[in-house]
Amino acid sequence: MNAEKQPVSLMIFDLDGTLIRSGDDIAASVNYTLEALSQPPIEREKILRFIGDGVRVLIERSLGPTAQELVPKALELFSTHYADHMLDTTDLYPDVHPVLTHFARQNKVIVTNKPVGAARAIVDRLRIRGYFTEIIGADTTPRRKPDTGVLAPLFEGVAPDPKRTLVVGDGVNDILLARNAGFISCALLNGLSDREDLLALEPDHACERLSELVDLFA
Repeated sequence: MNAEKQPVSLMIFDLDGTLIRSGDDIAASVNYTLEALSQPPIEREKILRFIGDGVRVLIERSLGPTAQELVPKALELFSTHYADHMLDTTDLYPDVHPVLTHFARQNKVIVTNKPVGAARAIVDRLRIRGYFTEIIGADTTPRRKPDTGVLAPLFEGVAPDPKRTLVVGDGVNDILLARNAGFISCALLNGLSDREDLLALEPDHACERLSELVDLFA
C-alpha cells in the first residue's frame, strides 16, 4: 500500500550496471587496448569487477602492477576506441522507462564515475535524457563517488532532505556515497558489481530489479 512506501523527493541514479547494460562494450574496449599494447587479454568477468572507480583506475587494474608505465597510452587508446564503440551493444535495462516514468514527480539525477561526455552521449542516444535534471560525471567536479563533494553541483545553496534523498546503484561506491551523505541507499544486486560485496555494506534496501523501487518508494 502507498502508506507503507518511503517518500522521496530526490533520486540519484548510477549509470553503468544500474540504468544501462554496458559491460560488454567496456570490456571490448579494454581488451582492444591491451591487444594494441601487446598485453594479454582479460576475461570479461574480471574486467567487470574493475569498473566503478573511473576510467583511469579501470585501465590501471587491467594493465596490472607490472605495466603501469603504459597507463597514459592505454588511456588514450581506450578513450578513442570506447568513444566509437560505446553503443555497439549497450542498451537500457528493460524496466528503466517504466520506473523513471512512474517517478515523474521526483527530481532525478545521474551521478557516475564515467566521463560526463560519454555519459551524456549514451543517455541521449538511449533517449532517457528528459527524465533527468542533471548528469554529473567523473570530470564534472574534482571529486568522484563515494566522495560527497561530487554532489556539489546539485546543492548550491539548497540542502536536500537526507530522509527524502535516495541513491540507487549497483556499485560499492553508490552505497558508500549514500552513507557518507546520510541519504537512503538502495543496492541493485544484478548489475556489474559482486552482490555479496554490496550486501556486506548493509544498504538500506537491496533489489534484484529496478522495478522493485516502485513498491518501496513514493
